[in-house]
Amino acid sequence: MNLHQLRFVREAVRQNYNLTDAAKALFTSQPGVSKAIIELEEELGVDIFTRHGKRIRGLTEPGRLVLQSVELIMQEIDSLKRIGKEYAAQDSGSFTIATTHTQARYTLPKVVQAFMVKFPKVRLSLLQGNPQQIAEMVQRDQADLCIATESIAGVTGLVTLPCYQWEHVVVVAPDHPLLRTRQPTLEEIAAFPIITYDGAFAGRSKIDHAFALRGLKLDVLLEAIDADVIKTYVELGMGIGIIAGMAFDAERDKNLRAIPVGHLFGMNVSRVAVKQGAYLRSYIYTFIELLAPTLNRKLIEQAMSGEKENYEL
Repeated sequence: MNLHQLRFVREAVRQNYNLTDAAKALFTSQPGVSKAIIELEEELGVDIFTRHGKRIRGLTEPGRLVLQSVELIMQEIDSLKRIGKEYAAQDSGSFTIATTHTQARYTLPKVVQAFMVKFPKVRLSLLQGNPQQIAEMVQRDQADLCIATESIAGVTGLVTLPCYQWEHVVVVAPDHPLLRTRQPTLEEIAAFPIITYDGAFAGRSKIDHAFALRGLKLDVLLEAIDADVIKTYVELGMGIGIIAGMAFDAERDKNLRAIPVGHLFGMNVSRVAVKQGAYLRSYIYTFIELLAPTLNRKLIEQAMSGEKENYEL
C-alpha cells in the first residue's frame, strides 16, 4: 500500500469515477491509475469500486469506508506538508479565500488591505461562488477558508464561527412613498415590484420565509448575485431593492435611500469556516482575527477541537 494508490482512489471519486480525468488531474496515465487501484483492492481483499466491464461506476459499501480513511490519511499528509512550509517561511506562502460576491465586494477589501500590510509576501487568492460552492472548495482543499452567511453552518466536515451581524435594507429612489414610513410593513413592501438576491445568496431564504408566513406573494422582478446590479435597476425605477445593509453606502449611493428592515427579516450572521482537522498557518489565524475581532487563535483552536461547538456572537 502506498500514497499514490490512496491519491488515485480519492481523485477517481472527485472526478466522478472517470479514470481518464483522474489521471489528467494527477499528471499520470490512465492505465497506471487503474492498475494501482486494482492492486490496492487485492491487498485489502475487497472491491472499492463497482464496475461495468472495465469502467468503474461507483463505490461499494466497503469502498465508502475505505474512502473515509483515505480522506483522513491524505488530510494528515497535507497538514504535515503545511507544517513544514510554515516553519520554513513563517511570513510567506499561499492563502486562498472562498467567498460570496457580497463579502468580497463590501466586507473584505479593508480586511485584505490590513492583512497584506502585515504579510506582504503571502500570495492571496479570492475565489467566488454561492455558499454551497465555497463550502465545497474548503472541503476539497481548494481553499483554506470560506466566508458567507449562516447557510454554511452545519456543513459536514467544516468548523464554522460567527464573524459579525448585519441586517437587510430596502433601497428606493429619494422620492419613494416607502420613505414616509419609519418601519415599513411586509404588506407595504409587497405592494411594489422587488429586485433582490438569487435564492442561494445573502439571507434570501429569510426574506422568502417572512413573506410566506404572512401569506404574501412577492412580485420578484429580478434576481441577482450582485448588490450593485440590484441598485442599478432600482435607480432605473424598475422596483425596490432588498440588499444586505453592508452593500449600501450613503456617499457612494447618492441616488438611493436605504430603509433598515431587520425588524421584518431578522438579523443575519456572516460566518467563517475552515476544514475540520486542517492545519492553519499562523497568518490565517491573523486574517480571521482581522475579519472578526471577537475571534482569536485560542478560541479558533478550541472550536476546531470541538470544545466551542456552540459559540455565538
